[in-house]
Amino acid sequence: QVQLVESGGGLVQAGGSLRLSCTASGLTFGTYSMGWFRQAPGKEREFVAAIRWDSGRTYYSDSVKGRFTISRDNAKNTVYLQMNSLKPEDTAVYYCAAALQWGIGATMSRGTAYDFWGQGTQVTVSS
Repeated sequence: QVQLVESGGGLVQAGGSLRLSCTASGLTFGTYSMGWFRQAPGKEREFVAAIRWDSGRTYYSDSVKGRFTISRDNAKNTVYLQMNSLKPEDTAVYYCAAALQWGIGATMSRGTAYDFWGQGTQVTVSS
């Protein structure tokens, strides 16, 4: 069965950096576009970033643009989220997700675009 396993979360001070990883199994990773979402306590799930199956396109939310970078290594079945200049408001559980189709415009910011989800990893940014 398909599994997406996130890692790399933790506690970091504001202004610091973290790199999240998501390793996939049970699917042909190189044919899936990948996304990162996050959910803070008491808030709705929020789109963070997405990357097309061939790394030819990336898409970011305005709240992380310029601070976060999404990348992937298809040989390792892994997608990454490099998070720099972290802020307390970045505190959330971060989830990776896999989508068989890459949509145009804001499609990849919608959770419904994704077919599979990981269990999440906690990121806490202290002030």
